[in-house]
Amino acid sequence: MTKHILVAVAWPYANAEIHVGNLTGSYLPADIFARYHRLKGNHVLMVSGSDAHGTPITVKSDAEGVTPEAVYHRYHAGFIELFQKLGLQYDLFTSTHTQNHFKVSQAMFTALKTRGYLYTEEQQQWFSASLGKFLPDRYVEGTCYICGFEGARGDQCDNCGNVLDSTQLIDPRAKEDGSTPELRTTTHYFLDLGQLEQQVVSFLEERQGYWRPNVVNRSLGWIRKERLRGRPITRDLDWGIPVPEAGWEDKRLYVWFEAVIGYLSAAIEWAALSGQPGAWHQWWTNPEARAYYFLGKDNIDFHAIMWPAELIGVGEEFARVFENTPGRILTLPYDVPANEFMNMENRKISGSRNWGVWGLDFLSRYDADPLRYYLTVNMPETSDSNWDWDDFVRRNNNELVATWGNLANRVLSFAAKHWDGRVPQPGPLRPADEALLAIVEDGFDSVGQLIESVKLRAALAEAMRLAAEVNRYLDEQAPWAQVKTDKDAAGITIYTALRAIDNLKLLLAPFLPHSAEALHSMLGYHAPLFGEQYTEAIADNLGEHQALRYRAAAVPGHWRPSTLEGGRVLRQPGPLYKKLEPEIADQERARLGGGNG
Repeated sequence: MTKHILVAVAWPYANAEIHVGNLTGSYLPADIFARYHRLKGNHVLMVSGSDAHGTPITVKSDAEGVTPEAVYHRYHAGFIELFQKLGLQYDLFTSTHTQNHFKVSQAMFTALKTRGYLYTEEQQQWFSASLGKFLPDRYVEGTCYICGFEGARGDQCDNCGNVLDSTQLIDPRAKEDGSTPELRTTTHYFLDLGQLEQQVVSFLEERQGYWRPNVVNRSLGWIRKERLRGRPITRDLDWGIPVPEAGWEDKRLYVWFEAVIGYLSAAIEWAALSGQPGAWHQWWTNPEARAYYFLGKDNIDFHAIMWPAELIGVGEEFARVFENTPGRILTLPYDVPANEFMNMENRKISGSRNWGVWGLDFLSRYDADPLRYYLTVNMPETSDSNWDWDDFVRRNNNELVATWGNLANRVLSFAAKHWDGRVPQPGPLRPADEALLAIVEDGFDSVGQLIESVKLRAALAEAMRLAAEVNRYLDEQAPWAQVKTDKDAAGITIYTALRAIDNLKLLLAPFLPHSAEALHSMLGYHAPLFGEQYTEAIADNLGEHQALRYRAAAVPGHWRPSTLEGGRVLRQPGPLYKKLEPEIADQERARLGGGNG
């Protein structure tokens, strides 16, 4: 039975380029997971977009002397280029600066207010006399009152990871001009999280059996220690989504509140663009659907606590406000498999210091699948990991090239040479042949179960272990010698190896889609494993935005053992990966901190 799987991917702030830590933290694991479920034949909807309204964008626009919209458009275009080159198959990668997102976010606001989960309250907020305006949290910096870190932002400390109350910062200063701000009174809407606390706790406790401990324990521990209390959802800004209330024209919805709504609004936008406006309900009001949220650990609180609180709070009211259809409750997260952080050569990645590997820069020199491979074997699923250039080169050469790439290339080349470019006719298989195929075919269960549990490192390791089994089989059977004395026996060996390789191609396809498609073609298939990405220009009354979309493959549901038949015509084989010279590691380390990011 097919399932509806929502793959909700963290929204990148449109103010900085994406680095490998971002990729392995949320974007790549989401794509691996989505590709697997597409191969299974499930109904996948993978959505995200650029977060265009956060104060990081206005901070950047102030520094550059351009509009926030100009900043967002520039980085948004770079995100789309990177995702296409890396092969991240979003059904829709859009933006929070769309008429659709405005409408959905405002409907969420109204639904929460109608159900009594919003209230207004005067609040002390930092005001800059020199700048003549209230300062959003990210416009204030100071010393963290929890851990003592001197470079804490007003909304969150990057050192201890805690969400902060900006008014409690020690030695606060305005980010723009370094002046000391003063606290003044302003009125805002608050989400009554205290009223929702018990429902959020129950939601988290129900997920203790299968959520990652770092996610569920952190979330429950934070609630039990700090308790949930009202949190403001509006801000004194002129960039963002207007508050749908008369008299509030000079305020906007707070980005933490509206950005997570993007998972819902993107699904609604996708449905409209696809000519089936009601299709989003299959993922959002279907009690059998499962929603998975992929993000880094710095966003756990917003996705495991705040977003469920919003969804619980609106109840059936969102559907009534948005489209006048009562009785529809929005789907809560099924899993939030948040990753930890990736460091760079044993130091924290830093854009300001150019200490990192940026996605587009990397892909200007290397292929996409080696990057996907290294980021997966090194994925920070339960603890921080480290990018090491020597390790990247070593794993590329010893694992990707030697264990898997050479296996596929030498067997295909051998078949091309000795069986006229066809799969040998096997005849009856021997016990060793059947044993190997049974071992490899078991991978559809073992690898599949690990991916479904979002244990992607272990899933890739299991697939590579099976590739090593095929290499061991070939060493034992030695068809290169066999063919000289018993071509029929060599034919059985090569047929068995080709079928095993055909299976491994599928087991590795979610991780290594570019080389999997190339190998798929070499093995004589015509229909692709996956569909294709394309861009679409979408215009509304906020202007035009570029969207990244996905067109499904003609034949879904490939996740099953190979039925490769003898006599099939193979295409010209070729190497899947490139061996890298050891000195590349030193060359790349020399780029760090040198201004090439």
